[in-house]
Amino acid sequence: MAVKPEFPLLKNFFDRRLVQQIADRISLIHPEFAAAHFVKAVDAELHDLDLKQRLVLIASELREFLPTDYPVALDILLAILDDDRHSFEPIEDPGFRLLPIPTFVERYGLAHPRQSLDAMAIITRYSSCESAIRPFITRYPEQTMAKLCAWAQDSNEHVRRLVSEGSRPRLPWAPQLREFIADPMPALALLEHLKDDSSLYVRRSVANHLNDISKDHPELLLERMNVWKDGASSERMWLINHALRSLIKKGDPQALAILGYGEPRLTLHDLKLSPERLCFGDELCFSFRLQGVGDEAQPLMIDYVMHFVKANGRRAPKVFKLKKAKLQAGGYLSLSKSHAIRPISTRRYYAGLQRLEIQVNGRIVGGADYELVMDVD
Repeated sequence: MAVKPEFPLLKNFFDRRLVQQIADRISLIHPEFAAAHFVKAVDAELHDLDLKQRLVLIASELREFLPTDYPVALDILLAILDDDRHSFEPIEDPGFRLLPIPTFVERYGLAHPRQSLDAMAIITRYSSCESAIRPFITRYPEQTMAKLCAWAQDSNEHVRRLVSEGSRPRLPWAPQLREFIADPMPALALLEHLKDDSSLYVRRSVANHLNDISKDHPELLLERMNVWKDGASSERMWLINHALRSLIKKGDPQALAILGYGEPRLTLHDLKLSPERLCFGDELCFSFRLQGVGDEAQPLMIDYVMHFVKANGRRAPKVFKLKKAKLQAGGYLSLSKSHAIRPISTRRYYAGLQRLEIQVNGRIVGGADYELVMDVD
């Protein structure tokens, strides 16, 4: 007997029932719509397709069955979004399930930039347009950036979030914006309007966008965050912290300094690893003490770095978060942790001499080796 998955696959949210619901909505707005033929055409090809392919299929069949005049077809799709009069059967999780509509604009609206951009300001209130707007940024940079600049002042948080999320250079599951990877300054100008946005939903997007920039232009990001921290509210400091997370994890001293973590003044004592010969599948346990040096308390960001042996025999570091703490002048801080060395999908382990190091405020303060044994008789 097949085991039923605990959670449905995301692609299965785009099924015949959803297609029928979309068709029913369109029929109420546009009675000439051949709803039965539309549903049949989609359902004939739907089952073997992945998520993105299903979105494209539904959008392409909408283009086939709606009026050939794109602005007219677009107006019909906009009309099925607004259900203030409760005219339509409710769609569960509409923000996700209505993604075929921004996909329609992305694929068929490039020849009509004015109508498409105006439509996205409406669609994004119901379903994300962060992927749909990207080809417009590339094809019509001045026109689209002008829209984004205006939207940064919009009263709707979904529209403001589109400004940040739609212009992210490395947005997951969407084409990269290579122009902003090469030069992030136009996008940074947009984010200046959003850094103190009243919505956490928007500020989180801004932080994610800035973290993208840190991967290609770390010095530029550090310079900008250093400016933003002056007079920053607690909300903006959260944004800065989240924006710097990749650099923080790497132990970048400038990023840590922006957040108040300076050169650590301390010594490491009694670092112990157990066992020193670890069998694959077991846990490595370690403990240590830090002693403050000097006459002032200091904030600490404490991480540990696992140097795993790779297939070529060399070791590569991976940083893991451990603790944020305040170490009093001359005081001690004792810490312990266990780390499981077990099968995971994102890493393959190899036998040999591995190393663990303690990192404080981005500085390695000590370490020790242990042996990993893969095959045990």
